[in-house]
Amino acid sequence: MGETMPVIDFRGTWTALITPFNQNGDVDYKGLEKNIEFQTLQGVTGILTVGTTGESPALTEDEHNEVSRKAKIFVRNRCDIIAGTGSNSTRAALNYCKNALKSGIDKVLMVDCYYNGPSSIELRDEYYKTILDMYQDIKVVIYVIPGRTGTAISAIDIAVLSENYGRVIAIKEATGDITRMEEERSLMPDMSIMSGDDDKTFEMMTSQNINAAGVISVVANIAPKAVSDMVSAILSEDLEKGKNLAQKLKPLFSIVTVKAKSKRILYAGREIMVEDRFRNPLAVKTVMNALGIPGGFLRRPLGKMTRAGAEIVRNALKKVFQESPEILLPLEEFYNINIEQRLNDEAIWENLIYQA
Repeated sequence: MGETMPVIDFRGTWTALITPFNQNGDVDYKGLEKNIEFQTLQGVTGILTVGTTGESPALTEDEHNEVSRKAKIFVRNRCDIIAGTGSNSTRAALNYCKNALKSGIDKVLMVDCYYNGPSSIELRDEYYKTILDMYQDIKVVIYVIPGRTGTAISAIDIAVLSENYGRVIAIKEATGDITRMEEERSLMPDMSIMSGDDDKTFEMMTSQNINAAGVISVVANIAPKAVSDMVSAILSEDLEKGKNLAQKLKPLFSIVTVKAKSKRILYAGREIMVEDRFRNPLAVKTVMNALGIPGGFLRRPLGKMTRAGAEIVRNALKKVFQESPEILLPLEEFYNINIEQRLNDEAIWENLIYQA
């Protein structure tokens, strides 16, 4: 027999927060507080701390726990909060979950174990089940992203877990596999499926065979109101408004991951073109640093974008600001910045470019 408990309606717009760093590379807690203040004023459903976007693999254990603890304080119950507690070690994940609960956070996002490549049944029983058995008050969002982890718990094994544990409250779907998402819905009619890819949110939410309940969003770091309005419109079945906002946000959705070609110079001056793939959170942090929002550079091995990559980001920002300025104007008002000036300041952008 599985657990009996009320179904938790996990939906809406959740911002996958970046972790800001100061000039010496430490976590910028003042910047974190300011960014959370902005998010709460813009009406997001909740925030996610120390996920992939929050650079969790590059944080120390103490930093990981402290970011979530302070975020819970900074939120001041104005929106919900979920802590990233996943790891490729069940022991580490148990510790992160313990500290989340101590901080007053009972919802956690757990990514499939990366690198060591457990099978689906191992993920189910040696990871998720272990957490759920150890902590009876914890509620788990399962995060499936095989492009980063190299593994994936199957839809059927999530269904087995959800039948036995009412505390499996959602799936963050970042597989890009529509057929899999449809299988999840078929197996789990009441499960909250959340988009883990900003550019797929509209399709996932409007598909009758997926019926996603919202998004855990990267772009909401810089456009929380617009993303939230899009999701709310779709949930209220105002598809025209939702589609219109999705189109306005499309340039920002397209830069969560950036592909850009640049030259490499070998011996005797030989030049070869190489395509670099700049993955989240590099692009969104580049945007935030360019606009003067607390972000800070990324922790190594993540670094900076090439000139070609930064131009793709800059052009996307310019397009949105020129065609739909209302998307970005809340940033200007809250952070007291001049977006147009910063978009056209060459010195700012030069400082964000990788110098070979």
